[in-house]
Amino acid sequence: MNAFETVLYDKLPSIALVTLNRPRALNAINIRMRDELWQVIGAVRDDPDVQVVIFRGAGDRAFSAGADITEFGTAPSPVIARQVRWQRDLWGTLASFSKPLIAAIQGYALGAGLELAMCCDIRIASDDSRLGLPETTLGMIPAAGGTQTMPRLIPPAMAAQLCITGEMVAARDALGIGLLNRVVPRDELFPTARKIAEKIIANDQRAVRTAKEAVRRGLDLPLVEGLELERRLRSRLGK
Repeated sequence: MNAFETVLYDKLPSIALVTLNRPRALNAINIRMRDELWQVIGAVRDDPDVQVVIFRGAGDRAFSAGADITEFGTAPSPVIARQVRWQRDLWGTLASFSKPLIAAIQGYALGAGLELAMCCDIRIASDDSRLGLPETTLGMIPAAGGTQTMPRLIPPAMAAQLCITGEMVAARDALGIGLLNRVVPRDELFPTARKIAEKIIANDQRAVRTAKEAVRRGLDLPLVEGLELERRLRSRLGK
């Protein structure tokens, strides 16, 4: 795993620690990193020893500043670019991932970096972090799921504002609108993420994954159908 160029993978007891490792580029997600993350996530998904995944960024400045704009326009053709993206759908894989995902955010979390974090179940940030989706300032839209995940996490009007203006928000403001679960001092970021992971690990893992499935699938259902989904999933546990 650690032979990768742009990702570091470490295994703690029952925890997969995945580090975006391009600190000089603010951990911008280039094509290689996307492909390596996709491979790592596939391996973590199939590893019975891993119960929780923690994502973090290398260095002090950023979780991830987003997609690497130096690669824009370098794909052989739009058709091939779309084909590869569908074949290695990192964000779609994360959105349907059965194991709990935690993002430990320091510094900047922008664009695709924030979109990756929004695919996680829990987002913890250092108090000096800044978050945003600046794609419209570059003539694009947040197309790694941001226009869909953000309105499912925060009030739609606020999600629209952040997507349309491209403005950044400070960690405390992001906490206030529900984009983050917790804000802590920088030196407490990883210890806090690990403590939360250990609390999850201490629970019954079938119940944890079933609860996550119920929350994720129920978001798109009317309440009556969501309650029926909950009943069916509960019966799966034999309770």
